[in-house]
Amino acid sequence: MRTIKSIASLILTICITSNFLFSQTKGTFTDERDKQVYKTVKIGDQTWMAQNLNFASSTGSWCYDDISARCEVFGRLYDWETSKNVCPANWHLPSDKEWTVLADFLGGEDLAGGKMKDTIDDRWMTPNLGATNSSGFNGIPGGFRVPQGQYGDTELTFGMYGNWWSSTEFDAENALRRRLAFKFEKLANTDGNKKNGYSVRCVKD
Repeated sequence: MRTIKSIASLILTICITSNFLFSQTKGTFTDERDKQVYKTVKIGDQTWMAQNLNFASSTGSWCYDDISARCEVFGRLYDWETSKNVCPANWHLPSDKEWTVLADFLGGEDLAGGKMKDTIDDRWMTPNLGATNSSGFNGIPGGFRVPQGQYGDTELTFGMYGNWWSSTEFDAENALRRRLAFKFEKLANTDGNKKNGYSVRCVKD
């Protein structure tokens, strides 16, 4: 009897959690600097932009492969110093702790990635493991840029990895970032050279 009650309780918890994830509050936000409109989503107590930032800063930002049309789909890539100040008013670059809050709400880092990855055909390479996008985060594979001006991970609209800066410094040369991958469900926590170009997601103040 106790086992049956435990199973029933677990099923109820899963159902409640699933329904809650699928009922996230979605909206839009207009960046007054350039009038671009972004999708937003509330996940737990946090409100995130549900698209990669695409604000053309005067320095420290690039379109993938220097092709402007890529920015319309994947947003821009930013070096770390630029990323810390590029979000619009009332929004900011999330800290590593804020990324962890998001991951924990989605079931922990080992499972959060699948709930964050976009499921639109041809954006992620097969198998896009575990992808449901049930969080509404719309994580896409924007690739990266290295200081030598080379780009990696994305070829046309097919991609392997999405990389997003955090505002948290790792050491003198590196800062913490989060990564989604086509072959993992995990939201990876790693570091990257501050001069690299990664995507930016802003979170509401």
